[in-house]
Amino acid sequence: MNRDGLVVVDKPGGMTSHDVVARVRRLAGTRRVGHGGTLDPMATGVLVVAVNRATRLLTYVIGAEKAYTATIRLGQATVTDDAEGALLSTADAGAVDDAAITAGLSALTGRIAQVPSAVSAIKIEGRRAYQRVREGERPELAAREVTVHELAVRAVNRSVPGVVDVDVQVRCSSGTYVRAIARDLGAALGVGGHLTALRRTAVGDFGLAEAATLDELEARAPEVVTLSLAAAARRCLPQRDAGPEEARTLSHGGPLAPIGLAEPYAVFGPDGALVAVVVERSGRARPEVVFAPA
Repeated sequence: MNRDGLVVVDKPGGMTSHDVVARVRRLAGTRRVGHGGTLDPMATGVLVVAVNRATRLLTYVIGAEKAYTATIRLGQATVTDDAEGALLSTADAGAVDDAAITAGLSALTGRIAQVPSAVSAIKIEGRRAYQRVREGERPELAAREVTVHELAVRAVNRSVPGVVDVDVQVRCSSGTYVRAIARDLGAALGVGGHLTALRRTAVGDFGLAEAATLDELEARAPEVVTLSLAAAARRCLPQRDAGPEEARTLSHGGPLAPIGLAEPYAVFGPDGALVAVVVERSGRARPEVVFAPA
């Protein structure tokens, strides 16, 4: 029997997040598989994948803070803001010094208004932005407020004439485009910029240390799940324990007395099983998601 739960995958380059989900579906032998936050094909690293009933937890994974390592190439701008797109412009970035790079990154740190990359999944009048770009359009996207908690230089490489490669470490809110950071840094420095490498090192509390490659998952199929449904909920959400009567009420969609938590939290029955995810409103703790027994 297929277990419910999460597996943290170390996504390889060249695959879409959907490709990874399709592979896990085949390995686990179930259609009920989803992921908690898209990674571009060129990107590698942490992709949280949910199996069976755990797919209902993905809402709470997707909004988690993300961490990345990345390489920004200054001196070249591309259509896609990454190395997969055609060149838009080139400029000699050799005169851009380390102090200017640091200052430029500092200006992109904190709570900022960021225009998403044109090649994104954002819908404009019913069609994805990336579809419009593929058809030769240059869609205008509205700026969105995001938070970049950390944007630090790890190394600066000047070995290629005319360009500067900057390795950075990023910690940011959900919805932040690292490609857009590369674009905006290059624009601010007057030389253009794009992303040449991106590796996601963490999604919330889930990191590379516990990530499995697709080859590793293949070797242990169909038992691909590494975190049970209850364990996954404990990692994603605050917790509350319920007595037998409370668990019974909640399992039928009924409310509990509030405990004063403003954010969604997971409620566990006396046996340690996940009963529901609850939100407190109007003086009641009401279930957002109820997990029927397997």
